[in-house]
Amino acid sequence: MFVNAKKIEKQDFKKIAFASFFGIALNMLSFFKGLSLTTPISASVMMVTSPIMVLVFSFFLLKGTIVKKQILGIGIGLVGAILLILYGNNSVKNASNIPLGNFLVFINATSYGLYLVLVKNLISKYNPLVFIKWLYLFGLIYIIPFGMSEMTEINWISMPSVIYIKIGFVILCTTCITYLFNLYGLSKLKPTTVSVFIYLQPVIASTYALIVGSDSLNIIKVTATLIIFLGVYLVTKQTKKSIK
Repeated sequence: MFVNAKKIEKQDFKKIAFASFFGIALNMLSFFKGLSLTTPISASVMMVTSPIMVLVFSFFLLKGTIVKKQILGIGIGLVGAILLILYGNNSVKNASNIPLGNFLVFINATSYGLYLVLVKNLISKYNPLVFIKWLYLFGLIYIIPFGMSEMTEINWISMPSVIYIKIGFVILCTTCITYLFNLYGLSKLKPTTVSVFIYLQPVIASTYALIVGSDSLNIIKVTATLIIFLGVYLVTKQTKKSIK
């Protein structure tokens, strides 16, 4: 309503709808369901696999190139992800099914990686605010069938005010602002570069989770984290030739 920018071309609506399915619907549904089953640290570590998936999808969809070192990185990163999915189980309250939760967060990371690749060419054509408006409109349509029944069960009157504050933070900060900045970054950088900043998530999530006592570390989590980080490092490390 307040941005005078280029309108979306008709042929691009189908592309935006496709990107919204992976970037909004599948991405968020699998993440929140996965997070409800696993622990914050495991979820944040699993999301670090996103740069690996970006490289894979870039190779197939954007006709990018993959060198042997990156193939090795993909393999190492997936080994770390599988290790965390299968053996990253420990007794933490509010984590009823950690392996399934980790797998769903891996689906989240995969769908987010595909989303970054799909919107790369689109975001260079349009204003991020205009683009995100349509992205979330399609996402709303996708998610309504899954969320409407749960929405009707919420008792808004008896809900504590602190819950409203937390919901507002999720909507404004971790959703709207995050996606808006993400799209702006994509208009200036490659998808693989943007996805590398997901490195920060395990550091921040782990620190906060340990402070508030909502999660704990064990040898499997630490080992899987190091393996995944090594894989992502090999995938995203640019050679002098590629930089030129």
